[in-house]
Amino acid sequence: MRLYPRSPALRTLCEKMPGANQVRRWEDALTRAVDEIAGLTAVDGATLITADYQLLAFGVKIVRRRGSPQVAQVVVTEPIEGGIPVIAEPAQFGGTRHLSAAQFVHDQRDAIALVASQDGRFTVFASSPSEEMVRAHRIDALLL
Repeated sequence: MRLYPRSPALRTLCEKMPGANQVRRWEDALTRAVDEIAGLTAVDGATLITADYQLLAFGVKIVRRRGSPQVAQVVVTEPIEGGIPVIAEPAQFGGTRHLSAAQFVHDQRDAIALVASQDGRFTVFASSPSEEMVRAHRIDALLL
């Protein structure tokens, strides 16, 4: 058997692929950005970002829009087989965070609100034009 030395030594396949370092830098940058946003969500209050993930504000207290009625009911759904949507008052299934998010989506129909509460509940709020109500999707069961 004859050995053929290679100088410099071959790099791993991943390092040789075009753009692999660019992908790795992008993934690292994304991880840092997510960590930064996650850190801001630890501050009491809401963290507001745009649809293209630009940070608008954090530690925000959400209040009802002037002249807008208070959200009275929401449709609550859970991702369980045979689950039936239930109409409920926002305060029945969560605290201040849930009520604020429901009110925000009620006032800003094109917004989506994500709520992670201290008791482990995770809810996505979105406006439902067909029902003319706010829909609260309880997805904490998916995160277990």
